[in-house]
Amino acid sequence: MPRTRVFFKLATAVTAVTALSIGLGACSGGGANGSSGGQQTVVWSTWGTPQELTRFKEFDTQFMKDHPNIKVVLQPVADYGDYHTKLLTQLVSGTAPDVFYIGDDQIGKFVNANVLMPLDDLMASSASKTKPDDFAPGLLGAAKHDGKILAEPNDSNPDALWYDKVALKKAGITEDPATLAAEGKWTTAAYLEMNDKLHAAGLTGSMFWNYWSTHWSWISSQGGKAFDDSGAFVANTDPTSVAAMATFGKYFQDKTFLVADTLPSGAGADSLFVTHKAGFYIQGRYTIGTVKAAGDPENYDVAPWPTPDGKAAPTGVAVSYLAINNKTKVKDAAFTFWTSFLSKQGQTFRLQGSGNAVPSVKGADSVVLDGYPAHAQTLLDMRDLGFEDYAAEAKVPGLSNDVSAIMLKLYEGKITAQQALDESGQLISSKTGGK
Repeated sequence: MPRTRVFFKLATAVTAVTALSIGLGACSGGGANGSSGGQQTVVWSTWGTPQELTRFKEFDTQFMKDHPNIKVVLQPVADYGDYHTKLLTQLVSGTAPDVFYIGDDQIGKFVNANVLMPLDDLMASSASKTKPDDFAPGLLGAAKHDGKILAEPNDSNPDALWYDKVALKKAGITEDPATLAAEGKWTTAAYLEMNDKLHAAGLTGSMFWNYWSTHWSWISSQGGKAFDDSGAFVANTDPTSVAAMATFGKYFQDKTFLVADTLPSGAGADSLFVTHKAGFYIQGRYTIGTVKAAGDPENYDVAPWPTPDGKAAPTGVAVSYLAINNKTKVKDAAFTFWTSFLSKQGQTFRLQGSGNAVPSVKGADSVVLDGYPAHAQTLLDMRDLGFEDYAAEAKVPGLSNDVSAIMLKLYEGKITAQQALDESGQLISSKTGGK
């Protein structure tokens, strides 16, 4: 399961279900006309932690001060696992919100259902605070369909290699990964050697979440290709990709690497990392909250994925998207909210001090460069170079999870790398008609 999804699932808002019940009556997307006394009402929906929902409400309050002719109603859903099912039901019944979040593993379902408003003309208008070129280029993924932009990322989370200096020291490792990366010496050989030392010292080397970013990032960082430019899956016919996954699988099979999703309750990846029992933990910026809560954040820093020659390569960036209901009855007001939420000012307002994401637009990077972690610039560099899940995979609901299930068999030593990639290729081909 994608780390972002785990994060969101853990983030159960206690009061959100009650708020949802109340909020449904205020929906304007296909029900009420959304206008009263010259004021238009925009209903929007998302999931999130209680802390995130509080920040969203603060944003709404400021937005309504800036736009007194627009009333904003937040309609939160407590659990990420329930969110998209509820949203689709609302869209079918004509009671959906005007503006809503969509997870990157779900965007294809909504694109295929033709329920999202095309945004190109609106983004090109004078009312827009966000132009297409403002966004990091690799983050659009399946949100662009038939040449039309149907959603944009509200923020992002590059999957970076967070590392624990205490664990590295326990294993006798004296070199610093971020320093090596800055010197162009952060090679695959150096990274695997550190993992070997961690394993020999009785520690976990690295922990990965089993989702598209993990396997496709490893292939990309090692110089291989998962999909070609036409969208066809090619990893199983690319010798570099097959060899990379064979090495990757070997490290899981000898327990140097762990699949974070499969760790037992009470002894999960967060616990191992903050108790200095693992060297590397592949996660997004939200890790700041985890290590700060543990009390010694100065022992942690962040590095990019290693490559054979030490030169940075594109790797996965998890996002969620903000879209507009194609049937909203308050189109202009909904777009005003949408573009304000995604703008440089909006992302700065939402992300400053919270440490849970990286802006997806130009001009808001200062919220990341606040002094922690020491090499926070790495997160921005990874965003600018990185990629969202490949559109060919992301457009088919459930396909990404099915591929991850195949990869788990490789990590557990049940099949070889070639078999895992062949099986993935056959599945992808059967679901996408050859692509």
